[in-house]
Amino acid sequence: MARYLITGGCGFVGSHLADALLARGDEVVVLDNLSTGKRANLAPEARVIEGDVADPDAVARAIAGCAGVFHLAGIASVAYCNEHWREGHVTNQTGTVTVFEAAARAGRVPVVYTSSAAVYGDAGPGAVDEARVPRPRTPYGVDKLGSELHGRIAMGVHGLPTVGLRPFNIYGPRQDPSSAYSGVISIFNSRLAQGLPVTVFGDGLQTRDFVYVADVVRFLMAAMAHAPQAAGEVFNICTGRTTTLLALIDTLARLHGRVPVVQHGDPRVGDIRDSLGDPNRARAVLGVTAEVTLEDGLAALLRQSQAAG
Repeated sequence: MARYLITGGCGFVGSHLADALLARGDEVVVLDNLSTGKRANLAPEARVIEGDVADPDAVARAIAGCAGVFHLAGIASVAYCNEHWREGHVTNQTGTVTVFEAAARAGRVPVVYTSSAAVYGDAGPGAVDEARVPRPRTPYGVDKLGSELHGRIAMGVHGLPTVGLRPFNIYGPRQDPSSAYSGVISIFNSRLAQGLPVTVFGDGLQTRDFVYVADVVRFLMAAMAHAPQAAGEVFNICTGRTTTLLALIDTLARLHGRVPVVQHGDPRVGDIRDSLGDPNRARAVLGVTAEVTLEDGLAALLRQSQAAG
């Protein structure tokens, strides 16, 4: 049994990670400013500290006695970071550096942190691996890349083991469809469940690599287990399988037993045309792969959303 800190642990991915750690018998401390996360997402056994990830005192208090840190806190909305450039930077990059610094001072506590596939920019068709030169197109992607650069020098300057993960499109239960931070699956699912039209920005033929949240948790835990050997490295969290948005809508609609009504809006600034990850490096180094197919993940999401509703 060990104690772990999860920053942003009241949120979508963080709360699922907390469940997995608690089920394993670990102790969980969560640091969250509750701007988007909800205490109700967490099991009562998790200890919650309300505070900001860019506040050195709050981070230092939360990390005390921890064997590792999962740094998930951040502003995940590309559109929001476009409009609130400085605020996004403070949370997404300064917050990461704050966590690294606190972990180094606490005895070089290993840190597993989430970057983003947004660092690749619009890489075009085909799977991208971690050797691809990053070309982010948005402030969000730039800040995630900056966090990776700080993570890579953490060992050389401070002796701190860090492992970065680049998630592609995550979906699953507890992803709030009304939030600006949500992915398309939670939004599409909510509207189809209500028999409402679905809006696609662009022609709908843009492709995505969708990863179920339970698989994301497995990647996070594998990265922590391999932190000493993989210090300073980054890995994709992906399936290696691609789906168009129109195909996604058709699958969701079929599971709902509905005929979808699709409306098309103008493409949004910063949106990527094609996004597909190469999973081979994570498989080879961390020994982990995504196991849940899109259809199985969507079916599980529908079952859980219907049970909650």
